[in-house]
Amino acid sequence: MARPVRIGAVSYLNTKPLVYGLAQRLPNAEIVFDLPSRLADDLASGDLDVALIPTVEYFLDSDYKIVSDACIACRGEVYSVSLLSHCDSAEIKTLALDEGSRTSAALVQVLLKKRLGIIPELSPFPIGSDLSELDTDAMLIIGDRAMHVDKSDFQETWDLGQAWVEWTGLPFVFAMWTARADLDIELAPIAAALSATRDEGVRHLPEIAAKYASELGISEQEGEVYLRDHLYFYLGEQERQGLDLFRQYVDELSAVSQNG
Repeated sequence: MARPVRIGAVSYLNTKPLVYGLAQRLPNAEIVFDLPSRLADDLASGDLDVALIPTVEYFLDSDYKIVSDACIACRGEVYSVSLLSHCDSAEIKTLALDEGSRTSAALVQVLLKKRLGIIPELSPFPIGSDLSELDTDAMLIIGDRAMHVDKSDFQETWDLGQAWVEWTGLPFVFAMWTARADLDIELAPIAAALSATRDEGVRHLPEIAAKYASELGISEQEGEVYLRDHLYFYLGEQERQGLDLFRQYVDELSAVSQNG
């Protein structure tokens, strides 16, 4: 008897449409929920077969393959990923990076380097700490903290999704369903289930927002607007082009860091 497939996902609001009823579509699968970085580690170690991992984690292994056209992306303002600066962006010298997302951390560095020629000194912005504790020129803030921050306290703010799309003309992909290359299981039924689950989730965005928005301290309407208007859950040709371009820029950034 074939062993159950092991699937890893995240419990964030932006992930809920991708796992809506997934357990019912894949009743024999083992589905676990964890932090994005842990999912990536477990996929790399073989403890998971398929996982919804951040883009930069996918870049780390050339043998990884995308197994579904379901993803977390944006085609404009994403609302939950922001650069906040106390000075003009061209004057940024120090930058605190929210530790909640390595992909967003790479994105803000790419944008500063490619758009403005800036390579700031980096410091951590730990989960659980407060903005008032930071003394950097600017900070990357994501998720719940980005949705609630008072941006009027800053001289300049960027929505990183909007900044990327306006600059490149392409969508930005934050995470996708990824599998290891050495799997001994058939992926086609899993891919079909993941896509069908996404389609069902997108049809039920109001219900998802009603169930989970309060956990983030936002209204049901705000949750629905976030899911419907700020996120895009389909990995199409434009998304793949955006993914390839981001990979090129991340590789360039890594080369600069190593040589520096």
